[in-house]
Order: sequence, then C-alpha cells, then structure tokens
Amino acid sequence: MQKELTFQFKARYFTLGEVTNNTKHIWFVLHGYGQLAEYFVRKFDVVQSSETFVIAPEGLSRFYLQDVTTRNQTGDTKVGATWMTKENRLADIDNYLHYLTEIYQKEVPENFAGNVTLLGFSQGAATVSRWAADNQIKFDRLILWAGVFPTDMDFDKMGGILQHKEVLEVYGINDPFLTDTRLKEMTQLNQRLGLNPKLISFEGQHELNAEVLKKISEGDY
Repeated sequence: MQKELTFQFKARYFTLGEVTNNTKHIWFVLHGYGQLAEYFVRKFDVVQSSETFVIAPEGLSRFYLQDVTTRNQTGDTKVGATWMTKENRLADIDNYLHYLTEIYQKEVPENFAGNVTLLGFSQGAATVSRWAADNQIKFDRLILWAGVFPTDMDFDKMGGILQHKEVLEVYGINDPFLTDTRLKEMTQLNQRLGLNPKLISFEGQHELNAEVLKKISEGDY
C-alpha cells in the first residue's frame, strides 16, 4: 500500500546579482534535464547587470549522469537534476510548484514595480509553463527555449493568463529534439492557447545562445 506524508524540505537555488533600488528586471531561469542550476545560471552572465537580477532554481531530484559501471571505469561522477519523471509525477509537480513559488516570495519584493521574466529551457519549459499556469505569481514575460507547452495543462486557463503577457519561443535550427513533428505540435499548442508568440531561431542545436539572450534582455526582439 502506498502512503504519503508531508515534511519540511531544504532545497537550494542560485542567483546572479542582488535586488537593489536600481533593479528593474528579475529573471527566473529553469534548467533542462540532467543539468545543475549552479552551472546553468552562469550562462546568464550576459543578462545580469546592475538592473537585472537572475534566479536559477534547481530540480528537486538529483542523480548520477552515468551508470555505476561507467562511473567505476571512467571516474565520471557528474550529477544532474530533473524536475520530474513519469513516476509519481503529480506529486513531483506539486512539490516543485510550491518550491518555485516559495523562492519567488522570498526573492521578489512585495512592492516590486519592475518586470519579471520566466524562462524555461528544454524540460524546464514544461516546468515553467506549469508554474505560470498555477497563477500564484505575477510575471510579465514567458520564454520557452528548446521546449513546448505541456499537453496536460488547462489550456483555457493558461490562455487567459497569457493574454496580456509577452511570450517568446526560442530554438536552434539544428536542435535534434525539435523535429518537424515537434515544431508542428508547438504551433498547434499555441493555437489552442490563442497565442501568437514571437518565434526566435538561431544557428545552433539544443543549447542556449548568448547573443540571443543578450538581445532579448536588451529588448531587441
């Protein structure tokens, strides 16, 4: 018989910069499968400034990227994190939604008058979409990078939430995961939401792109 309990949980996250009276922009950046926030956040050096504060939460489950045999043979003990798997997924989703909102409440001043950007990369795109759909936080812009909206969202609710938000979808034209079928699905999901997002593509694969990030942060798209 499966049972569940609720207990206090300690989790980490990483930041670039700090919130001051000069802060005009706060970015939440959610990593992809198998990444760690400590390294992921460094890719946003081009975004961080005296006016921009960057927050990188981390998936609540961590694991060795290589199996036991490979680790023993090569000494490769790199660790990654994931937001969820198919196992007990609803509990994982509920947990990370609470975690993300707790970070928001801790780091974003109650009277903050600037702009809040939510960015999700790869698996983080589905995660950040669910967080936005949870409708517990205020934000101004949603960026899905190398990922799409999850198909199990409440599309009517999410469409209403995003009606007056800026939505960007970014991908590398050589991304092996974003096949023609996947791109078609992206278009169909946008239509279900009643969205006409800004589509940004770049020469690259399944990765972030510093030049594109900088242009987005400077309002060049």
